[in-house]
Order: sequence, then C-alpha cells, then structure tokens
Amino acid sequence: MDLAQVSTSLVLLVLLALAFDFMNGFHDAANSIATVVSTGVLKPWQAVLWAAFFNVLAWAFFPLSVAATVGTGIIDPTFVDDRVIFGALMGAIAWDLTTWYYGIPSSSSHALIGGMIGAAVAKAGATPLLWPGILKTAAFIFISPLLGLALGALIMLGLSWIFFRQTPRRVDRWFRRLQLF
Repeated sequence: MDLAQVSTSLVLLVLLALAFDFMNGFHDAANSIATVVSTGVLKPWQAVLWAAFFNVLAWAFFPLSVAATVGTGIIDPTFVDDRVIFGALMGAIAWDLTTWYYGIPSSSSHALIGGMIGAAVAKAGATPLLWPGILKTAAFIFISPLLGLALGALIMLGLSWIFFRQTPRRVDRWFRRLQLF
C-alpha cells in the first residue's frame, strides 16, 4: 500500500468509527433515558443532557476496564488490521441498525465484540480468539440480568416494607424524584 491508500483507509476507518459512535449514542442512550422521559420526570432534551453529563463523569472517574477487554481481551491484537476493524465496525453498525429498527433492546458494546469475533474468524479462523475474555463477556451477558433481577427484587421488597402504609400518590411523588438518583 502506498501512502495515499493508507491515508484514505485511515480516514475511512475514522469516519466509520465516528458513525459507530453516533449509532452507539442514539442506540444505547435511548435505553438509559427512556424511563425518566416516559414518566415525565424530565423532558427529552433534559434527559439527553443528563445522560451526556453522567457519561462524561463516568469516563473521567472510572477505569476503562470494558474498553481494555474489548481492545485486547477478545481477539489477539497481532491479528488486527484495517480489514478486521472495518468488518467489526460494519457488523456492529448493521446489528445496531437492525435491533433499533425492530425495537429490540441490545448492547452496542456486545455488537462490537460480535463484529470483532466475526471479522477475526473470517480472517484467520478461531486462532486469534482469546477465549478467557470471550467467556467472561458471554457469562456476564447472562449473569448481569440475573444479578439485576435479584437486586431489584430485594430493593422492591425493602421499599414495599418501608412504604407499606403510605398512599400511592405520596409514594409516586417521592419515586418520581428518586428516579434521577
């Protein structure tokens, strides 16, 4: 490849990555703000600003463990080239568009991981796959909803005991405010 081809390839990959990032924003952010918008706690523009603020806050103060796993723990980085990145991004964008169109909740991060695995397998078979990272990710696809269900049930049970004698109107007023927390 000459310099012009490398530059063109790099520019196209950056544009594709930005397209995926945009897709990730409207795909996953909608899931995070749906409740506060549908209950009328926040207007849509307020909820978007709220989500953006906390995304930046999370980026600034929490470790990038998921990004590290996606970047180096799913496929062997020595197998990654521009075609693998292109395939991973195209697969993730296609999946996000499909699930968005049909209203199926899904994770853009998992779509990217699936795209990476698919692109790596298309390039070199199963050799570049790093099974510990893949198995950890796959396990938490099942563990995290179960953990959320159990924790949610415990919180709901506790709140039911605390607010047992309160009127629904009073409880609703408190819970509308507490949604933001």
